[in-house]
Amino acid sequence: MTPQEEVENLIARVAMGDRAAFNRLYERTSAKLFGVCLRVLNDRVEAEEVLQDVFVTVWNKADSYKVNGYSPMTWLITITRNRAVDRRRAMKLPPVPIETADLMPDSKPGPEASAVAASEARQIKACLDELPRARAHLVRRAYLEGDSYADLSEATGVNLNTIRTWLRRSLMALRECLSR
Repeated sequence: MTPQEEVENLIARVAMGDRAAFNRLYERTSAKLFGVCLRVLNDRVEAEEVLQDVFVTVWNKADSYKVNGYSPMTWLITITRNRAVDRRRAMKLPPVPIETADLMPDSKPGPEASAVAASEARQIKACLDELPRARAHLVRRAYLEGDSYADLSEATGVNLNTIRTWLRRSLMALRECLSR
């Protein structure tokens, strides 16, 4: 069974109220999800609280996950990132410099997971490098640091709808680059 199939299976069992599967899902995914929380929040205590909230959500909403060929980790990471961004905005924290976030270690993944993550990170960085520098900076601020479109508009002095258009086009370019 592939790691993706294992996580999909665990989510399906969690949807049926299987506590053992929930425990296994936590063991299997919590390190990566905690890393997402920590990267967005840059605060260990807040990240731990958000991670707990994420797993309560997973327990309650596991039945809404649809097996569609996409990675189940994408679903989990999306929930996690959204919760962390919401917490960051509620706390009115300033953006975390990307260099600091890149230095935070993730201690639990094994060698294979680390190699895959490093490969994906290089691919994403290479694709971000293909964007104009200002657009790549906006993408990082919006999707890694949690800045809202309005925050970006205010910070850059660019019209809100223009920011939305730039980010949408940048994401489309990233998607195309990542699919090559």
